[in-house]
Amino acid sequence: MTIKVTAILAAGAVAVGAAFVPNAADAAEMTIVSWGGAYSKSQLRAYHEPYMKKNPGVKIINDESSAEAVAKLRAMAEAKNTTWDVVDVVAADAIRLCDEGLAMPIDPAKHLAKAPDGTSAADDFGNLLVSECFIPQIVYSTTFGYRTNVKEWGGKEPTNVCDVFDTKNFPGKRSLEKRPINNVEWALLCDGVKPDDVYKVLGTPAGTDRALKKLGTIKDDVIWWSAGAETPQRLADGEIVMGSTYNGRLFSVIEEQKQPVKMLWDWQVFDLDGWIIPAGLSDERKKQALDYIMFATDTQRLADQAKYISYGPARKSSAPLVGKHADLGINMAPHMPTDPKNAKTTLLYNYEFWADNRDDIDAKFQAWLTR
Repeated sequence: MTIKVTAILAAGAVAVGAAFVPNAADAAEMTIVSWGGAYSKSQLRAYHEPYMKKNPGVKIINDESSAEAVAKLRAMAEAKNTTWDVVDVVAADAIRLCDEGLAMPIDPAKHLAKAPDGTSAADDFGNLLVSECFIPQIVYSTTFGYRTNVKEWGGKEPTNVCDVFDTKNFPGKRSLEKRPINNVEWALLCDGVKPDDVYKVLGTPAGTDRALKKLGTIKDDVIWWSAGAETPQRLADGEIVMGSTYNGRLFSVIEEQKQPVKMLWDWQVFDLDGWIIPAGLSDERKKQALDYIMFATDTQRLADQAKYISYGPARKSSAPLVGKHADLGINMAPHMPTDPKNAKTTLLYNYEFWADNRDDIDAKFQAWLTR
């Protein structure tokens, strides 16, 4: 009998574990969960289709419920009826699910493929393994794009994130996300705080006030955004001269739409997306899920996903294997947030800090917005 694998997707080699062999007496159903759109399509082409070719008895069906993953997994656990087997989530949600006992620990030495040169998976992923239950697939970043044809700039172009705060040399409207995360980090960096001290300073009331004061210097020039598509559209329309958003959104407006826009990578903020396996699965379902994870997070597979979307593979060993976009035919490495030329100055989203401080800083930020 064939295995039916239902995949619910969101946002991956050399050594791969032995293929899962189903019990001949029973059909096995596996549910893998994600976010939809171009991201799910990239997973389908990089992971699912090759996995089904390797395992002809497996059929993968894509479902797109990751945005509701935390609530749904809680409800499934309470009902003692977990129907998902592999779920794509952002790292912050993975940490919450792990802390609540809703995601199972995954041992990199046992459950993940080594790099082609024999480097352990733990060393290959490095500090991106932010939870024992989470295996990252991609690194995406929040960074800035800017228009290249602003007459008032006199031929100059921004070269660092602090140019966002320089309205004298770079006049015009900016677009920033309507939340403190990332904005307050950039504000402190551009107010002279050393990168290693940003979260220490931000963790004090005076530090938050300092960040908001710096943001106040451009407040009148800011158009706030809530959805990632807003900044690229505003850049394309000429409504703004620069703005923050996700690097994949900027790739689209630059390379697919061919707008006069460039990327400003300086002090991009890294965030992660990847897989968890729900806790409480039967041994047979757990075996299936781990076999898929072994395959989909190996060096080649993570590099392959970069053929379809401009998010950096989470393994160090995958970066040299990133090639050309499957449809556009352009080299993808220069568009990856993890490319060494783009990652000279980066911040990794500090999950623990924001878990402890978000409510307080959010409240101060929203009050500041209304002043």
